[in-house]
Amino acid sequence: MILLKTAAGQQAFKERHGALSLRQRSAFLLFDGQRSLAQVLEATAALGISWDDVRNMVDAGLLELAEAGPAARNPGSAKPPVPPVAMSGGVGSERSTSERYQAGYLIATELTAALGLRGFRLHLAVEGATGFESLAALAPRIREAVGADKCARLEHALFG
Repeated sequence: MILLKTAAGQQAFKERHGALSLRQRSAFLLFDGQRSLAQVLEATAALGISWDDVRNMVDAGLLELAEAGPAARNPGSAKPPVPPVAMSGGVGSERSTSERYQAGYLIATELTAALGLRGFRLHLAVEGATGFESLAALAPRIREAVGADKCARLEHALFG
């Protein structure tokens, strides 16, 4: 899971706003869109940065999920656009497993990222999926976490 600084977060950092403690400021600097949450937590463990600190920064609007960035900046759009591969029509067998994986991966990362910190491990598992088979094996866990309605898009991309 990759987090980015929001405009409000950058402003609070610049103004040395009270929303960020000294140790949180050190961690805040590392959320650059390149490092994963696990990497930042590992790098700041000596400072005592915990999940709660990160959750507080997210709840305060200082950080956002990288996947949620464009949707958060465009409030008129409730959901990010569906990629063309996922919209390709026809019977599922007409698409290669590579196309299914690409379409499913985008949807799976969107769904698991929306779970926030409670879905962190599942999100990491999705990011670690290296092909169609491994992503398809995660589909039941994603369905359980987000519900059948939200998971329908993923199942259609992978199996439909």
